[in-house]
Amino acid sequence: MIGIFDSGLGGLTVVRAIMDRLPGYDIVYFGDTARMPYGSKSPRTVVDYARQDSMLLIRKGARLVLMACNTASSVAFEPIARRLETPVFEVVTPAVETALQCSRNQRIGVIGTRATIGSAVYERKIKNRQPDAAVYSVACPLLVPLVEEGWLRKPETKTIVKKYLTPLKNRQIDTLVLGCTHYPILKHIVQHKIGKQINVIDSSLAVAEKLAAYLTDQPSLLHALPQTGRVRLLVSDITPQFESMAQMLLQQKVELEQVRLPVDL
Repeated sequence: MIGIFDSGLGGLTVVRAIMDRLPGYDIVYFGDTARMPYGSKSPRTVVDYARQDSMLLIRKGARLVLMACNTASSVAFEPIARRLETPVFEVVTPAVETALQCSRNQRIGVIGTRATIGSAVYERKIKNRQPDAAVYSVACPLLVPLVEEGWLRKPETKTIVKKYLTPLKNRQIDTLVLGCTHYPILKHIVQHKIGKQINVIDSSLAVAEKLAAYLTDQPSLLHALPQTGRVRLLVSDITPQFESMAQMLLQQKVELEQVRLPVDL
């Protein structure tokens, strides 16, 4: 199975993208709803959580692990990838590569959680590939709770998104990276507020393409992955909001399984 984890329901945007790009492959997803959000936690805590989440997925049958969480990808990818024998993927690098391909003036904006923005991972990766690029980052700590609450069309949400994006509009960016997998759920608001002429990069789509390319180059792994079309959803706390949002995002009836953490690694 393809294992995917996030702090909450945002990683389901990655599940949806992989279902579309690799239809039929089995997926096991873990949403750490009892401990979300990760974006306000210390790096050490995020690494601990990411380690536990990864081992949970492996014990449930995952043959590879995808960190569908920008916060975990920013601070935990390297220590987890070093420790696991299972292939591990993150969502930052694919989004960076797509942003650089799309940007015309190399003025790129990034929005994310406090932990992701504080790590400066996007700026480092963009500058490593394009030293002349200008990167402007804004932490948006209120957006994940708004998504988790299902406030997708509330006027308050639109006001907050506009407030966060105004500094980036003033910087005359031409490309905006959604540096959190929760944010594509608000893409309709973000695109409207930032302007239709701005490229908005959805990391869920970018990482789905990256995973598909990797599996094409690893035919033995590709053929070893089950293809029954099963999507198994694990959570650390069952909430009605998660269930309804999961059904909306995946466009199918879902059944949630509650699991206990921590899992020792």
